[in-house]
Amino acid sequence: MTSPSTTVPGTEERWSALQWGTLFVLCAALFLDALDVSMVGVALPSISADLDLSTTSLQWVVSGYILGYGGLLLLGGRAADLLGRRRVFLIALGVFAVASLLGGLVDSGELLIATRFIKGLSAAFTAPAGLSIITTTFAEGPVRNRALAIYSSCGATGFSMGLVLSGFLTEAGWRWTMLLPAPVALIALVAGLKLIPKSPRESTEGRGYDLPGAITGTASMLLLVFTVVSASDAGWGSARTLGSFVGVAALLVSFVAIEQRSSHPLIRLGVLRSSNQVRANLGGATFLGSYIAFQFLVTQYLQNVLGYSAMQTALAFLPAGALVAILSTRMGPVIDRFGTVRVIAVGFAALVIGYALFLRIDLHPNYATTILPSMLLLGVAFALSYGSLNIQATNGVKDHEQGMVSGLLNTSFQVGGAIFLAVVTAVVTASTSDHAQSKQAVLDSYRPGLWTVAGIALVGLLLTLSGLRRSRPSYGILVASSADEEARRDAEARNGARAERIAARD
Repeated sequence: MTSPSTTVPGTEERWSALQWGTLFVLCAALFLDALDVSMVGVALPSISADLDLSTTSLQWVVSGYILGYGGLLLLGGRAADLLGRRRVFLIALGVFAVASLLGGLVDSGELLIATRFIKGLSAAFTAPAGLSIITTTFAEGPVRNRALAIYSSCGATGFSMGLVLSGFLTEAGWRWTMLLPAPVALIALVAGLKLIPKSPRESTEGRGYDLPGAITGTASMLLLVFTVVSASDAGWGSARTLGSFVGVAALLVSFVAIEQRSSHPLIRLGVLRSSNQVRANLGGATFLGSYIAFQFLVTQYLQNVLGYSAMQTALAFLPAGALVAILSTRMGPVIDRFGTVRVIAVGFAALVIGYALFLRIDLHPNYATTILPSMLLLGVAFALSYGSLNIQATNGVKDHEQGMVSGLLNTSFQVGGAIFLAVVTAVVTASTSDHAQSKQAVLDSYRPGLWTVAGIALVGLLLTLSGLRRSRPSYGILVASSADEEARRDAEARNGARAERIAARD
């Protein structure tokens, strides 16, 4: 439910130039956040050769960003609510621009990983702040769905187009993949100073910040991501890995206990009583986690097995990215009509089928019949699911908690990406022979990883389908499913927005 100050502008059928400008700035920042997750993929071989990095160190070029991003999102979301969304967004965007510039100038792997961590840290503040600015500016219902569809399409396009842009830039030099976000972030920062309206911050008079919750929550996420991404090197059964998991569990238990007793918690645990919230977060983890792992394996397959260049790899992923860019902005009316649960379910189904079809690969695949169908299905899946997950997570949430739920959803995205990438990498490593180095042997080691990716997506599909099931009839009465309840709320929101427009005209 939005405040009176934001409901009127958000319900206008035609948005003002200022509203469009604000949305443009927020979309640019989300595009950069998503781009940095995927864009480094094609550049990894060049980075390895130039900076003399091992495979383990290369993984940290990817995971360093995810570590900062996933570890601090909960804190970033709550900071947006408490300190002011505009302030948090712009400061973090400035840090992102500086870190991007430094990342393209470093001459050592350690410094590169450090700049990637800082960029992830800044994205942990821009992502929830940006999403909460939208959800508190546009009224819940079709108007917000339209704004979120445009906003989410930029994130989905960033994820899917990252490899495409990386391929083109890597041909000129891998440093350009690090430098590109800097000027874009700077332009967005300057525009944001002029276009993003000042946002009120939550009153903290007579109330202290939830510092213990912030410390334990952030520490648990950082330790979890660090443990998972380093487990393949240290060993999943090693004392260090097992001890770290015990530490994560202890921190999480402490965090929950603190949140239950806090008068203004970092996360109000009551939001997790909503089945839609739980499905949105679990869906986000499995969706992006499976995609990041798939992307990692496919880039290795295309370059190491098929001998594709960086440019050819980029072009191989181009259909998926183009389809996301075309379809994502048109998802608002689709979501209005069918509800988020049904749209997400169709997206997950497309994802599972796309992964399954890719299992047909061999040493000499025909791109048009073997690879292209999977790329097209991935594009459809992203267009359908990414924005719908954002809408499902933020619908029905009060303005002062939008940053919190936004941070929670983005945490699910990033932590899911880190965990499932590490799991799939471990599966591939376990399937790799120490002696056989032929291309067929490498391909054979990838297959269990691809099966694991498909299995992760299937779990996400089953979780989503659970929201479509009707409960069993009781005494001859059929109880409405959560999907029906969601459709009812969507209809009420549409009717309310329509009534306000009619009243404004009268």
